Amino acid sequence: MSGPVQFKNGVKVSERHGAGEWTLEKILLGLMMPLGVWLLSTSFTLTGAGYDVVLQWFANRLNAGLLIVTALVFFGFASLAWKVIVEDYIHKPGSKALALGLLNLIFLALAAASVFFIVRLALGSAPLPAGFGI
Repeated sequence: MSGPVQFKNGVKVSERHGAGEWTLEKILLGLMMPLGVWLLSTSFTLTGAGYDVVLQWFANRLNAGLLIVTALVFFGFASLAWKVIVEDYIHKPGSKALALGLLNLIFLALAAASVFFIVRLALGSAPLPAGFGI
C-alpha cells in the first residue's frame, strides 16, 4: 500500500502513472505528422493515376516501407487515444477491461491486415477485388 496522498499547490501529486503512455503518444504524434504530410502529397500525386502506376508506386521499397510505418504509427496512436477515452468514460472494471481488450484486438488486427495488404501490393501479387475497375 502506498503512503499518504501528497499535494503540491493544492493539486494531488501524480505517481507517474501514465507518463510512459503520454510520452509514447507524443512520440507517435511527432512521427505521424511528417508521415501524414508525405501520405497527403502522395495521394495528390497518385490521384487519377492508372492501376499500373499505383502498382509501380507500391513496388518501390521506400514507398511500401514508409506506408507500413505510417499504418503502424497510426494504429498505435489510435489505440492509445481510444484507451484514454475508455478509461475516462467507462467506470466498471469488468466493462473497462473488456473494452480495452477488444479495442487492442481490433487495432492489432487492422495493423496486421494493413501490413499484409501493403506487402502483397508491394510484391505485385494483389489483383483488383471483384467489382472494382473497368
